[in-house]
Amino acid sequence: MLPYTQPYLFLSSLIQPKDDLTGHCGICGGITMAARMKRRVGAENVAIVEPSERHFYQPIWTLVGAGIKQLSSSGRPTASVIPSGVEWIKARVVDLNPDKNCIHTDNGKEISYRYLIIALGIQLDYEKIKGLPEGFDHPKIGSNYSFRTVEKTWKALQDFKEGNAIFTFPNTPVKCAGAPQKIMYLSEAYFRKTGRRSKANIIFNTSLGAIFGVKKYADALQEIIRERNLTINYKQNLIEVRADKQEAVFENLDKPGETQVISYEMLHVTPPMSPPDVLKTSPVADAAGWVDVDKDTLQHKRYPNVFGIGDCTNLPTSKTAAAVAAQSGVLDRTISLIMKNQTPTKKYDGYTSCPLVTGYNRVILAEFDYNAKPLETFPFDQSKERLSMYLMKANMMPFLYWNGMLRGYWGGPAFLRKLFHLGMS
Repeated sequence: MLPYTQPYLFLSSLIQPKDDLTGHCGICGGITMAARMKRRVGAENVAIVEPSERHFYQPIWTLVGAGIKQLSSSGRPTASVIPSGVEWIKARVVDLNPDKNCIHTDNGKEISYRYLIIALGIQLDYEKIKGLPEGFDHPKIGSNYSFRTVEKTWKALQDFKEGNAIFTFPNTPVKCAGAPQKIMYLSEAYFRKTGRRSKANIIFNTSLGAIFGVKKYADALQEIIRERNLTINYKQNLIEVRADKQEAVFENLDKPGETQVISYEMLHVTPPMSPPDVLKTSPVADAAGWVDVDKDTLQHKRYPNVFGIGDCTNLPTSKTAAAVAAQSGVLDRTISLIMKNQTPTKKYDGYTSCPLVTGYNRVILAEFDYNAKPLETFPFDQSKERLSMYLMKANMMPFLYWNGMLRGYWGGPAFLRKLFHLGMS
């Protein structure tokens, strides 16, 4: 092992995907915190471990899968988003040793740190569904969760003639929990636009027991589901895809072992997800494999110089880029006080956001906290479908991501909320 040390190393680390269909959405948290830490301690004292040559803004893939945006518009070279002066270590993390304040990489380096920020994202486990990922070699099936398969969603949508269009939600935590149903609404709108709606039986099979976890938005979505004649089946988990026969096999979670085979003309798969493999056996993980952090400060519960951000943590909130933005501001403040041997004071309230795309020009903007209570930014009812919120999702949020969040300047909409509330008081 070759030792590698710096006097003040903040390490925002990621892990290489297991294969082309495995994704880790941690780099946004890593780069965001690297930009913030650069301003705290200087670029020469910050390093990022990240093997990927290209970075994608994944929230836009919902629109790519519906033919609204081009896949090419979602990606940029990683080198272009790494903060200037920050060292980029192009390697894969294979081991974390917080007891010795170091990590190991696949190129044989031992990297020591004074402070470690873990931003490893979440792992896509397509292989846990029998028949995948090889099933993606067949037509009629796609997934908006991988850059390898998102354009196959759009092709399946275009090629649809008549029959069942099936959309799935797995029996695991997922990133952007609204995305599995967003593509359903967009597909329904596309079928209407192209005159094929009467020939489409649209089915959403979800492992969950409700359409959404926040009642206000769930009620609004249920109204849309009724109006558009969509079929929602709860506690149904996809366990097998027979792509050569165009069949999907679901298990009834209320009656384990009971299965149902449904033929499809189009299938959108949301894969099972889990903590990255390197975390599952790491001392920093909880019993389920997620980074074990304090939900208020994002500081690790056992290792005071270790911190976590984003999808890889056990924070009890939805895993979204919007949550990472809000967490970054809190974590920035937490670390600055820890460095001064002071107690963190700023608390993360669990804020997350899910722009629920319900059509080609409409969005319900769901914003909520740890308690699944609405935490809305704008001074109007955000449970209503709005063109303005669609334009924000499609155009403004990508701009904020590339030019604000990744540069360490966007910590979520809390300040906007305060401005609106002050203006109304």
